[in-house]
Parts: sequence; C-alpha cells; structure tokens
Amino acid sequence: MNARGWHLAQINVGRLVRPSGDPQVSGFFAELDRINALADASPGFVWRLQSDSGNATDIQVTDDPRFILNMSVWTDADALFAFVYRSAHTPVMAQRRDWFDRFDGAYQALWWLPAGTIPSVEDGLARLWRLDRFGPTRDAFTFKARFPSPDQTGLPVDMQPDPWCVGRA
Repeated sequence: MNARGWHLAQINVGRLVRPSGDPQVSGFFAELDRINALADASPGFVWRLQSDSGNATDIQVTDDPRFILNMSVWTDADALFAFVYRSAHTPVMAQRRDWFDRFDGAYQALWWLPAGTIPSVEDGLARLWRLDRFGPTRDAFTFKARFPSPDQTGLPVDMQPDPWCVGRA
C-alpha cells in the first residue's frame, strides 16, 4: 500500500482481428502467461483481473466474443508506467496492431482508487466511457494527461508514453 492511501487502476480493451484460436492471433495468446507472470512479479503490482484460466481473455463483457479486456491495480503511476513501457511487456505491446482492430475511442483508462479497493469491470468500462466522452479528467485519464492522486494538488502530468500507445484513438 502506498503511503498516501491511493492506488492506480487501469483498464485496457481491444477487439481481436480474428477469433481466439485463429492463427493470426496465436502470437498474442502465446505471450499471455509470460506477460501476466511478469506483471505479477513487477514492483508496484497489486492485482489483476483473471478468471480460472489465469487471465481475463475469457471474461466476456459484451456480445462480441472478440472484445477482450484487461484490468489491474498498481501502487502508483510510475510502477504501472515502468511495466507498460519499460519492461518485456513493451515489445509485445508493440505488436498490438497485428492482433487487434484499430479501436474507435478510448481503449485505456487510468483512475485512482482507495488502496485495498478492487475495481469492478463495470467501473472500468464506465471510466473508458467517461474518458471517451469528456477527455482526461480526475475520474478517468491516460499517461498523456495523468492526474495526481486525490490527496495531491496539481495539473495533469504528461508521462510521455510512446506515441503509438497513448490510450485514445
């Protein structure tokens, strides 16, 4: 738990270019266990959404079986940023366009929540909706416009994510 009592939640979503099991997306599924283990062992990792399979790809939240999501909680923005952009996750994420359709609207949202809180899928999807409709706010933001935790004041910070993955189309 961070000293301030806040953790950072994230959701990211995508629509696979082909159904699970298709050779075109097999590279994505081949990397899941390794990347999830990397996240679990990363400094600052708190929690991630998973089913009995050990990942979240079989949690169906829409009628579209190709729509998948990932959610996790981290002690702070720096820990999540390091995992996303400065670890073995980064080269895998760079292949996103090979496995996922271009997404209309927000596909990643960040938000602060009290330490010890586990976000619901519904809350994550609502954060994406807020980001898509209103842009970055204290309720839903991106690494490009990261708001401080609720116990801090200040303007949003641009954490300078790689331009090909800033969280909004």
